[in-house]
Amino acid sequence: MDYDVITIGAGGGAYPAAFRLARMGMGVLMVDPKGVMSGNCLAEGCVPSKAVREVAEQWDRQRRFSSFGIKGDRSLDFAALMGHKDAVQRFRYEQHAKELSRTPGMTLLKGTAKMISDHEVSVLTDAGEKSFSGKYILIASGSDVFVPPLPGAELCLTSHDLYKMNSTLKSCPSSMVVIGGGYVGLETATFFASFGTNVTLLEIGETLLPGVDPEIVSMLVPQISSLVTPVLSAQLLSVSSRTDGKKIVRYRQNEMDLEIVAEMVFLAAGRRPVIPGGVRELGVVVTKKGIEVDDRMKTNISHVFACGDVNGKTPLFHAAVRQSLVCAHQILGGDLASDRMNFESVPTTVFTLPAAAYVGLTPSTLTERGIPFKRATYLFEEDSRAQILGETGGGIHLFFHLETRKLLGGYVVGIDAGNLIGEIGLAVSAGLSAGDLASFADQHPMASEGISKAARSLF
Repeated sequence: MDYDVITIGAGGGAYPAAFRLARMGMGVLMVDPKGVMSGNCLAEGCVPSKAVREVAEQWDRQRRFSSFGIKGDRSLDFAALMGHKDAVQRFRYEQHAKELSRTPGMTLLKGTAKMISDHEVSVLTDAGEKSFSGKYILIASGSDVFVPPLPGAELCLTSHDLYKMNSTLKSCPSSMVVIGGGYVGLETATFFASFGTNVTLLEIGETLLPGVDPEIVSMLVPQISSLVTPVLSAQLLSVSSRTDGKKIVRYRQNEMDLEIVAEMVFLAAGRRPVIPGGVRELGVVVTKKGIEVDDRMKTNISHVFACGDVNGKTPLFHAAVRQSLVCAHQILGGDLASDRMNFESVPTTVFTLPAAAYVGLTPSTLTERGIPFKRATYLFEEDSRAQILGETGGGIHLFFHLETRKLLGGYVVGIDAGNLIGEIGLAVSAGLSAGDLASFADQHPMASEGISKAARSLF
């Protein structure tokens, strides 16, 4: 074999396994069309979008505290903001490159890979086509922006256009239409609303954040900036451009044809897995969601694995990293490997302003499965940190098995949601009980003390 392991992709589903295996003495080839490590998360996803989000959150807080006498120019320098985003991306790429250079046994090749057998990969590079073989194949080709067949879709910006380095957007628009009420669309809508953009969000369904527990959605939506105007059950018809450069978005709602004029249109209609060439032809099982895998990350071909967005299980970077490590442990341990992926203990955060986060089993799933549960709640209106920052909406909701008091899941809406869900997720993963959480001295004055206080309410 040319290599012990070949990864198709070099993002979060690939490089954690690659490093682990190379450090154990294996020869690893990573193939990626970008020619750099870290995948879409760093290129145009979670890292750059959260660089924008953190500025938006601080912008909101500065506005709220301005009555205390904060002086000076508080106008937004959008170009500087995007420059900060680019700098973070550039720095992280440099970090990854240094780590790669320090790790013997690893090779990163820029190119597009396709499978020509269950052990062979053909790579189209700038210098031509090359073929390689590997004992194991790890498919981690990620996902890409889905652009629906909408007339005028080319006039819209996507997350690729907005969050990539050297974005095509150079100034903050005064008005904006967001197409799609999933997490990407809703997050971006709240960022720009914070910056003063008048935002209208169009969602084809009857609710925002489809797929998220309705209880979480109902708690989050009222807290979203009043500048964001959601329009539900909106069937998109077309996008066109006026002579002044503004865009006209036409849609149908309640059997009426309507239109909105805005300076910018952001298309967030979802993502779909990137299935490398040859995968289907080899008989690897592929569903609408992606490549089918088990909890060991194996496909139906035992030495072919699929990690990250490409399998559609939990399309999040941190989930991809964990899946990648599970894959590495299977390769190292063979039939004796005991590591498994627990998909239900992966936390998810919707990084709106404010945010919502959840992990494990939430009320709708618990009810559907007929699992008896007990709820423990801590509202942020009684939280000292939330009071200090003037962000007292929302709270922490934990769900325990009615008889065993084992933590089954939870969600947070409001302050520090993305941080708090980590502690809750660890408790779910470790199988902790209400007693375990209640006996931990969570720090004061931080919102995390609400976790132990909620658990204590059951005793």
